Amino acid sequence: MSDRLVTPIDHPLADSVTKALASVNDPEIKRPITELGMVEHARIGDAGQLAVKILLTVASCPLKDTLRGDVTAATGAVEGITAVDVELGVMSDEQRTNLRNQLTGGRAEREIPFAKAGNLTKVIAISSGKGGVGKSSVTVNLATALAAKGRKVGVLDADIYGHSVPTMLGVDDDRPTAVEDMIMPVPAGDLKVMSMGMLKPRKDQVVAWRGPILDRALTQMLADVFWGDLDFLLLDLPPGTGDVAISLGQKLPNAEVIVVTTPQQAASEVAERAGTMASMLNQKVIGVVENMAWLETPCPHCGQSHKVELFGSGGGERTAHQLTTRLGYEIPLLAQVPLEVALREGGDVGVPVVSSSPDGPAAAALRGLADHLAGQARGLAGVQLGLSPVGR
Repeated sequence: MSDRLVTPIDHPLADSVTKALASVNDPEIKRPITELGMVEHARIGDAGQLAVKILLTVASCPLKDTLRGDVTAATGAVEGITAVDVELGVMSDEQRTNLRNQLTGGRAEREIPFAKAGNLTKVIAISSGKGGVGKSSVTVNLATALAAKGRKVGVLDADIYGHSVPTMLGVDDDRPTAVEDMIMPVPAGDLKVMSMGMLKPRKDQVVAWRGPILDRALTQMLADVFWGDLDFLLLDLPPGTGDVAISLGQKLPNAEVIVVTTPQQAASEVAERAGTMASMLNQKVIGVVENMAWLETPCPHCGQSHKVELFGSGGGERTAHQLTTRLGYEIPLLAQVPLEVALREGGDVGVPVVSSSPDGPAAAALRGLADHLAGQARGLAGVQLGLSPVGR
């Protein structure tokens, strides 16, 4: 931010106000408003009154009240400022275009940043062979646990037909903001979230797409959304081995895959197919998560807590073993997540169990999974760089 935006520039509080404004991040883009050209001016009066004009990307920005509050709080804390008046304006078309070019580095449209050689974001697709195994619950809780460890995390709800991630994160009524032809993901706490459910005009509208239309929707959510620099992008895939899994495998060949199953044999058998499909698309399966592993319940006779295996046992181990044999490399059982009422309640009210009931057994298992993934440093080891050898 130029000092000239704070006037008079020779005022003794000008530097302090400049620093205060630079400390405010846009709540959607997560970068300083001064860096993004969102401060049109800041004027200091004779008695210490401050008048600031902030330019929104669009007039309907859903977080404008948050931005106003953050600016007021930051500048109002400057010693000597007696009052703060924040005016909200809107960027011109030219300013929005400049902002888009600044954020994307002028890259071509429809280019998926996560597919580029050298991209350091770890892309993890959460997959399952069948529905109803709790794949979305694993996704949102894993994302929340990673963010709590200080990682920058995005969540893409790629379950086009059965999108449930917005509800599970409490943002089902929120809509993304468009800047020119670029889309800002919806903030959900420290997460960045995008889902087809956020793009529908009505919640009850049914998505009935196939083929090219489905493919274009996936491209839009990957290429036209400004995800920024992420440590992790988690994709909640639809169950099975259909169009979406194939399309994403082609668009994100460097994605790693976690297969979710339940203990029962029927679920583990179809989970193996999801892992096999990922391998066919040159994606690496990094492990298996067994969800609904058991229910801990107090015994009416001894008063102790016992594990009740409602869905049998061993499904996660079977899936990991079969995939290890089939794919030719070690695929571990990464976590066993027990059944817990708090896990279901968290999904219903939009507060993941790792936040709502952090001391429970389900939260502990999911945090352990996050610890394992967070311990892997960002880097290019094992990543396909799109290079081909040439003869000498």
